[in-house]
Amino acid sequence: MYRHLDIDRILETAARLQRRIVERFPESNLGKVAAELVAVGEQARARCDRVRRPHRLLRAAVGLAIVALVAAVGGVVWLALRLATGPLGATEFLQGLDAAVNEILLAAAGVYFLVSLERRHKRRDVLRALHELRSIAHVIDAHQLTKDPESLLSPHRSATASSPERRLGQFELARYLDYCSELLSIIAKLAALHAQSDDDPVVLGAVNDVESLTGDLSNKIWQKVTILDTMVVRGQ
Repeated sequence: MYRHLDIDRILETAARLQRRIVERFPESNLGKVAAELVAVGEQARARCDRVRRPHRLLRAAVGLAIVALVAAVGGVVWLALRLATGPLGATEFLQGLDAAVNEILLAAAGVYFLVSLERRHKRRDVLRALHELRSIAHVIDAHQLTKDPESLLSPHRSATASSPERRLGQFELARYLDYCSELLSIIAKLAALHAQSDDDPVVLGAVNDVESLTGDLSNKIWQKVTILDTMVVRGQ
């Protein structure tokens, strides 16, 4: 039970985090971002279930198409070989054999295309979801972009006419940055869920990209948290 991510626990954590953000910062848009992430997580639950289940209707259609394709190619090959082995010369035989080989190769390519259709359909669905998670991660980063702990050291001297309004104290700023980091962590876990249910190499690469992105953004946040911790130690 500890070798796989539990979507229910992840969604429970995401919902609780959303409530914590709203309770602490009721006027902040970060709570709305968290609510959007919870909704995306619910969609991820249904999507992972779809990826794990076989698409029976699509498989049946692909099976019928493969049977029809093989039968058609078999008929063409049989006819070509029959004509080639008739009262014709070596040139006609080689031409008929070449046509038969080409038909077999085209049929093999068609079969491969049809067999991989289900995987490509699921891959497209998962990649679209991972792109959405990547976008939310950038939105979270945009929310913490102006949360500068160094402005607390000298708020009046560092401010300019175009500086953003800074209403958060030291404690509130630390909590805000913590919430952003936790949201990024949940995004990484939701991305990993898709890799858990799909071993497609393209999907695995996209999941790794999302995890790398959230890790890099979290490192930026924790640099700010470190500055705040240093301020606390110095008693500022």
